[in-house]
Amino acid sequence: MHNERFARRRNPMPTIRVEMFEGRTPEQKKNLVQALTQACVETLGSKPEAVDILLYDIKPSDWATGGELWSEKKKQG
Repeated sequence: MHNERFARRRNPMPTIRVEMFEGRTPEQKKNLVQALTQACVETLGSKPEAVDILLYDIKPSDWATGGELWSEKKKQG
């Protein structure tokens, strides 16, 4: 048991937090988490079941850049 805990500490599996504007479809989210999981498998040697991905949908009124809320930015173009 002690050796198992030590092994987990030495090689922790990733937890990825993704923050993005709301509005993505469930299919887009599914494709994103599959791609991120595969990237971890290929680059870190993770097992797919060890990769956790947390998705956070953020309203443009709850996100600001340069002192300006995204909900108040003028449309470009």
